[in-house]
Amino acid sequence: GESIPVDKVVGDQLFAGTINEQGVLEFTVTGKRGNTTLDRIIKTVQEAQGSRAPTQRFIYSFARYYTPAVVVIALLVAVTPTLFGQPFLPWLYKALVLLVIACPCALVISTPVTVVSGLAAAAKLGILIKGGAHLESGRKLTLIALDKTGTLTHGEPKVTKVVALHDHHEDLVKQLAASLDSTSAHPIAKAIIASWSGSLIKIDNFESLTGRGVTGIFEGNVFYLGNHRLIEEKGICCDHVHDAIEPIEKAGQSLVLLANAKEVMGVFAVSDTVRNDSTEAVRRLHDLGLKVVMLTGDNQATAQSIGRQVGIDVIKFEMLPEHKLEVVRQAEASGEHVGMVGDGVNDAPALAASTVGFAMGAAGTDTAIETADVALMDDDLRKLPEYIVLSRKTSTILKQNITFALMVKFAFFALALSGTATLWMAVFADLGASLIVVANGLRLRRLSNLAD
Repeated sequence: GESIPVDKVVGDQLFAGTINEQGVLEFTVTGKRGNTTLDRIIKTVQEAQGSRAPTQRFIYSFARYYTPAVVVIALLVAVTPTLFGQPFLPWLYKALVLLVIACPCALVISTPVTVVSGLAAAAKLGILIKGGAHLESGRKLTLIALDKTGTLTHGEPKVTKVVALHDHHEDLVKQLAASLDSTSAHPIAKAIIASWSGSLIKIDNFESLTGRGVTGIFEGNVFYLGNHRLIEEKGICCDHVHDAIEPIEKAGQSLVLLANAKEVMGVFAVSDTVRNDSTEAVRRLHDLGLKVVMLTGDNQATAQSIGRQVGIDVIKFEMLPEHKLEVVRQAEASGEHVGMVGDGVNDAPALAASTVGFAMGAAGTDTAIETADVALMDDDLRKLPEYIVLSRKTSTILKQNITFALMVKFAFFALALSGTATLWMAVFADLGASLIVVANGLRLRRLSNLAD
């Protein structure tokens, strides 16, 4: 869950799926079969999915009882008056009118047409929804839980700030640092290389200093590039360096220092950067009345720095997969309807347990996308508020269609029993109501820029 690689020393615990960036890694397996991190993730996903109650569609349940009830009422209308001496044919005609107008076509067809239109509109917006039930569930959401790395941020470290010290030129600092790191595959080294767009210089006597950084010689001068510990050990740290790194450390960013044999030449601040759309997406979610929580496995300083930038309401850090799952379950137990957004395997249990699970469609892992109910294509978090608005509009149109269809039915029931309505009027009313609800449902396909 960390956005920047974490140094490990003898005695530290490793998780299944840990990526070793450099050097040889020797470890002892302590988790038994079925009790590894990945095994627990799979188990919690299965349990979370199995505990979810199936969505019952109101209209089908209603039609199940409505249709036989109408048939019985029509039979009674046709037969009962004859028992009291009334002529049979007029009442049979009224019963036929009643059956035609009571036909649940408009009721039944309004739901699938509206839902399919909503799904088509979502696909057009780059939102893949796995079924109508998940489209309707979005309107209920009251709380959004967001993973950080790969969801709110790019998931790749970048140089966010360079501070040149002791009158050294910033371009020289960048060039020397990029040249020293040019042979490294470490994510932070890649970030430093990417920060320099010019040519590289040849470094002689290059050496990797395990756990500290690298060193090399250029034009007869020795240079060091590494962490604060390396600079302290070389005895070249000073108050100017401490003043430069203090705000960077408080912001939860990683430090890389470039120095020669006498002094520190520059300081690089490296961190995972916030996606351009994250802040706007969180603002729109707030405008829609939703609370936003960040659940991340990253450290406290980094999590709080990103959370403040984006405008998160509640920040929870250093969370394992089971911790994220527990937060989602507790929130739903307290009456919240939770939408969980994530991109990794460690988010899968929480995605499965939430009311609606959202996966980042491009950067997301196969496990996250398979577990989630909705995939946000192009990894654009602004599609999340668009989905919620679309869900609310779909629900509104569904209610409009059902209410309209029932009102037409009940109005013609009264006209049929009073003898005012004819069979042709009933046919046109039933067909007209069906066409109107279909047209109303199809309006969803024309919607765009839903969150504006």
